Amino acid sequence: MNMPRSSWPGITLLAISCFTCPASAQVTFERLRESLKEPQNWLMYSGDYAGRRYSLLDQVNQHTAKTLIAKWVYQTAATGKFETTPLVVDGVLYATGPDDRAFALDARTGRPLWMYQRQLPSDIRPCCGRVNRGLATLGDKVFLGTLDAHVMALDSKTGNIIWDVAAADYTKGYSFTLAPLVIKDLVILGVSGGEYGVRGFLDAYDSNTGKRKWRLYTVPGPGETGHETWEGDSWRTGGAPAWMTGVYDARTNQLFWPTGNPAPSNRGRGRAGDNLYSNTLLALNPDSGKLGWHFQFTKHDEHDWDATQVPILVDSGDKHLIAQANRNGFFYVLDRTSGKLLSATAYGRISWTGGRDREGRPIAKPEASPTAKGHTVCPGALGATNWMSPSFDPQTGLFYVSARDQCDIFSTAPQPYEAGHAYYGSAYFPSEEAEPYVGALRALDPSSGQLKWEFRHASPTWSGVLSTAGGLVFTGDAEGNFIALDANSGKPLWHFQTGGAVYASPMAFAVDGKEYISIAAGSSLYAFGLP
Repeated sequence: MNMPRSSWPGITLLAISCFTCPASAQVTFERLRESLKEPQNWLMYSGDYAGRRYSLLDQVNQHTAKTLIAKWVYQTAATGKFETTPLVVDGVLYATGPDDRAFALDARTGRPLWMYQRQLPSDIRPCCGRVNRGLATLGDKVFLGTLDAHVMALDSKTGNIIWDVAAADYTKGYSFTLAPLVIKDLVILGVSGGEYGVRGFLDAYDSNTGKRKWRLYTVPGPGETGHETWEGDSWRTGGAPAWMTGVYDARTNQLFWPTGNPAPSNRGRGRAGDNLYSNTLLALNPDSGKLGWHFQFTKHDEHDWDATQVPILVDSGDKHLIAQANRNGFFYVLDRTSGKLLSATAYGRISWTGGRDREGRPIAKPEASPTAKGHTVCPGALGATNWMSPSFDPQTGLFYVSARDQCDIFSTAPQPYEAGHAYYGSAYFPSEEAEPYVGALRALDPSSGQLKWEFRHASPTWSGVLSTAGGLVFTGDAEGNFIALDANSGKPLWHFQTGGAVYASPMAFAVDGKEYISIAAGSSLYAFGLP
């Protein structure tokens, strides 16, 4: 058994030499940048820097999908939501589980190689489950953000701790739940905790030493551009967390990162103004953290419509676009060079807006604001979509997203801020006006914003999406089904009952020329392949 230093809060529970695993070359920035040249690997959270969650593998396709079988299953024995997207590097799979567990498996067999378990304080304050969505990798390290707001580097061969730094005070509600993003020699990640009135930020750490290289606060302080959009001292507890992984354009060296709701999430009184940079797509220089342009999807949000959904880079001829299906119910397409809005099209049930500003952005109706008595607004607080990852298929030209149609009754009341305590300023509950509560996988055309097809689920799902060169789209549902559909039509071609609800996003990899599709469901990690 390999033990990390006793002064560090964690333990490597298992470390086994893998004599039969393929030799693994070190992961370089060049490999990450050229990840499409290695379709057998899955080198980052979304598969590539563009965020497409698309695999060039086509062994599993529209003709062979019906024969898919479970090749191996790894049981974590963990409780809670299992939200990871694994990485695969040269035949070794790396993933995370609830409570900041990290592990490595032989990707061919699911055989454990090592496991690291973070020893968390008893008083952590996660908003929405003790979750972790994945790792990043560079060199001989994998990188983990933790629920007690630490950033860590683990040895990819043993799981031992290489460095461990505290980023913020977890007792005030700060935490990390996302998969970091590595660019050049920097490990970049955004903080969670908007429900606790944190002041959101993005951090970059030196991958070799753990030294913090820069921090960008997503709520501007005095003297900073955007500070004037916050009333009084409301910026100090303004929220705007950055709790999902961003995307990167290596051509222009631009990092794009979405942010979440202002705090308190459902009460605008006391924080008058647009509340920058909440619910905003930030375009910045990854080397320095300097902000270029920004686009705010929902100004002065009072409905908890985080804009943290993973955006996707889409190139169409000489147009360089970035697209996002937003929690507020609109599908946005922007020019990613300038941040100019090109289109905003409804893809879910919407009642909160009835007009547009001069730039084409939806404008909130005054009557959509929460009241003491409460009234119905669509979409509800969970949004037309949420954090589940979308996918873009360059073959079909379609953007695939898990969507939900629900309306909630929003009410509001004064709430004093208290560090480390939930800070909502509101209550909400489902409205009968939206019955039945609908969940669907929807295929959208970025060139027009129009819906091309949808596949209805029995109930709304929290599963993300994977598209592949085999003409397939994979997703899951709350009833435990893992599903393959025709990417052109949405026709279901295959499904497998996993025995647990899917809260994760699928990915694909190959070992020894054999393609696998992987998904976390229940407390297990599955790998499917052809017989």
